[in-house]
Parts: sequence; structure tokens; C-alpha cells
Amino acid sequence: MSHLTVDIGGRPGLDCRGFCNYCYFKHVSDTRPLGCRYCLPFSVGCDYCTRGVREGYQGFKDLRTVADETLANISVSSDDITRVTISGGGDPSCYPAFADLVDLLASLEAPLHIGYTSGKGFDDPAIADHLIDCGLTEVSYTVFASDPALRKRWMRDPTPEASLRVLERLAEEIDVYAAAVILPGVNDGAVLEETCAWLEERGVRGLILMRFANTLEQGLILGNAPIIKGQRVQTVKEFAETVDAMNGRFSMKVSGTPLGDPEIGSPFAILHEPDLVKKLPRVRKRASVVTGSIAAPFIQRVLQIRGYQPRVVKVKKDIACLITLDDLREIDPAKLEEVVIIPGRAFVHDGEAQKVLSADGVYREVVRGPETLTADAETSMGMTKNAVLQMELDGFAALINTINLHGK
Repeated sequence: MSHLTVDIGGRPGLDCRGFCNYCYFKHVSDTRPLGCRYCLPFSVGCDYCTRGVREGYQGFKDLRTVADETLANISVSSDDITRVTISGGGDPSCYPAFADLVDLLASLEAPLHIGYTSGKGFDDPAIADHLIDCGLTEVSYTVFASDPALRKRWMRDPTPEASLRVLERLAEEIDVYAAAVILPGVNDGAVLEETCAWLEERGVRGLILMRFANTLEQGLILGNAPIIKGQRVQTVKEFAETVDAMNGRFSMKVSGTPLGDPEIGSPFAILHEPDLVKKLPRVRKRASVVTGSIAAPFIQRVLQIRGYQPRVVKVKKDIACLITLDDLREIDPAKLEEVVIIPGRAFVHDGEAQKVLSADGVYREVVRGPETLTADAETSMGMTKNAVLQMELDGFAALINTINLHGK
């Protein structure tokens, strides 16, 4: 079994008919390299934490290039292709040769999946039948709101009625997962209820709600905060309550990122399964675990049950994988153990992290922990509860083993 990803390239805001008003990539500036797990030990910055994190492609790849790369990937795979996913920095619906690309991929006779589309490039509803005929089985589709006027204003969709009709037609035949960034006062409240009802009536499998980010602490690490001046953002608690309310009111699955998936109980669904927590290794050594403000209390509870004595160290940044060196500078080194475990995907260079966390003159070893401990809604939407629990079991086992291997 082999999953083939077809990268079409493209640039956010440029190859998607313009930025949505709330887009994470608006106002991105050329800041210094962030540093990450892929950097060389003696050098801060690599392709991933300079170009990749900004999705700094050179534009859409031409069809021949995509075809050649796809053929090359197939040739080095020893397994049968069981799934094909179209992705890229630009919006697939805006890819100039999109219909031809889909025709080409249909020849692989494997289920086709579009990882993300806003649908802003769909001007003719007939494209939906073409996609279905070519084997499209699943798509993640940004809806924002079922009101075409709101979609046109906030997503800058020139043909919102056609885009919504494509979503509607696809939902009749395949698995459609809708998504909406929630802007308080714009598409929440009664508008959100109407959107959920519209999606449910059309057979959409699920809706992922995304909390709008407008500050550095909420995740805007590319020097681009605020996205919308003066726009209110829900607190994490308010957002979680919105997700719970919508999921309880409709039969389709409604989940949210960063919190949560009410149907599965994630993130950190393992806390609802005490027998599973008992299967984790015991914590035998001491090390400081650094994480984001949302995950910290959950991680603390799991580790404490398994014998962890120190306090998990939380920074102001909501999401652990978006922690940068500036977040580490705000930590009082005197409160840290001799070994500090940082999130595996944190945008920090290991050498710089060690210097910052040893600023009080005490040398501290910095170790990266697992890349993931749980599944957010974008991941769990297509997973079973058992699969999420297994992911968490594996992640926490890896974290505890890291503590026991490197701790004092």
C-alpha cells in the first residue's frame, strides 16, 4: 500500500485568486530563519524553516513537471498506489491545467483526494461531475459560510454561487469535509448554525471549525500579526464551547482546532481511558518538558499519573509546534531541570535553545521530544477513536522514554 502525494506548487495569496481576508499567510515578511529540527548543528536556518514554513514556492508547476515528478515517485515505490492526494502552496481549484491533471491522475486508477481547496477557482459547476467521473473520493473544502455574499466578501471568491454548487454536488457522491475559520461577529452565531444546517442537508461528512489567529501568541510567527486589525478572537474556552454546541446540535461530525473533537474526546483522549494510561511506562527520571499553553495541563496530568514530579513548563504560545526562540527566552532558566525537552516540531535551533535555556550559567541539555502527542481536528476528522488513542499511546510512551533516557 502506498500513498502518492502530487505537489502542484503555487504561492499562498498569489495562486489562489488573492488572499482570503483572514489568511494566515497575509502580511508575511522576510524575517530571519527560525531554526528547526532539520537545521545543521552549526547553522541556523534551512530550506524548511526559511522557505517551507512560508510556503515560498515559485508559482504553480507546469503540468509536464508535475507529471514527470509523479512518474518518478511511482517508479521508486515498490507498492501499489492506493491513494493519490493533490496538494501544494496554491489552491488546486486555481491550477491552470486542473482538469487535465485530474484526467492524468485518473489513469492511475487509485482513489483521488484533494487535500485542501477553497473552491475559489471553480467557476463552472460542471467541474464537479468531471471530478467524480475521474475517481475523486474525498475533498477538504473551505466553506466559511453558506451565504454567498459573506463568502464573496471574506474569501474574495468571484463566483461564490458556483463554488458552493460544486461543494453541494460533490457531497452528493463523495466524502466532503468542510472547513471554516471562525471570525466572531461575522460567521459565528446564527450564521454558523445556518451554515451547519446547509452542510448537513447536503450530506457533508463533517465540518472542521478553525479558531482565527490574529496575534503572535495565537501562532502568527511570520512577522505578520495582526491579520485583521481590531478583529476579536475567541478565547480557547469560547471556541471549544462553540465546537461542542454545534456538534451536539447536528448529526454530522463537527470538530475544531485547536480544541477539540467531541466525538473522540481528543486532543488527549487518553485521559478518558485510565486503563490505557496505566499501560504507559513509569517516569523514572527528572527533566523539564516545555510545551504550549493549551497542551500543558493535559500533558501534566498524563505524566503525573505515571510518576512525573516536575511541573510541565508552558509558554505563552498556544500551539507547541509553533514555539520559537522568543518563547524560550521568556522562561526563567532557574526553574528548569538539567535536561529540557522541547516539542519535536518547535521552530527553534537546538544550539540556540541550549544557550537561551542555560543563560543563568547552568549548562542544560536540550532534547527534542516526539513530533506529536495527539491528533488535532484536521487529523482526527478522518480517524477512528482507536487510531487516535493509539497515536497518543505511542506519543506519550516516546515522551516518557525520552525523559527516562536523557533525564537525571
